[in-house]
Amino acid sequence: MFFKNTGVDWIIAFLGNPGAKYDYTRHNAGFMAADAMAKAKGVSINKSRFKALTATVTLGDQKVLLLKPQTYMNLSGEAVGQAARFYKLPPERVLVVSDEISLPLGKLRVRTKGSAGGHNGLKSIIAHLGSDAFPRVRIGVGAPPHPDYDMADWVLSAFRDQDLKDMLAAAERAAEAAECTITEGPERAMNRFN
Repeated sequence: MFFKNTGVDWIIAFLGNPGAKYDYTRHNAGFMAADAMAKAKGVSINKSRFKALTATVTLGDQKVLLLKPQTYMNLSGEAVGQAARFYKLPPERVLVVSDEISLPLGKLRVRTKGSAGGHNGLKSIIAHLGSDAFPRVRIGVGAPPHPDYDMADWVLSAFRDQDLKDMLAAAERAAEAAECTITEGPERAMNRFN
């Protein structure tokens, strides 16, 4: 009897908050990138596993689990950690796609590791993986309009009009950057997308 290898080579964790009321908010830039990748690859990220919605795709010669945690942003590490442990993947094989307020709207930054930078989703993933040495694609969502602006209100505010169009385009580029990181390596992705 033959057993099919159901393992994956990589996980791409796209960060956001579950539920329609968070659609197209700044904190859901990662989910927007997930949707862009799912559309490009002709899959639906809808299988419930690891406290997340998942799908499996092949990027180049790599089998990749696409993961949208359903735990809310600040507990993203629960889903990511569970999946990484199940597939026995080291942190450097877990690529995280998230929003970034310190980058201008629509700008991307690819990194191989780094701190959470105040991002609660990244903080949770670092805690659950026990390392900050995982690659990430950060999608700029812009900073609040003034310093007194409540940060939670800002990241949960929805994109409108031209900002929404720009973010949908940035989400497509972020999906491409994630794929490039896996198929061609992070250096190539940094050169192309940063």
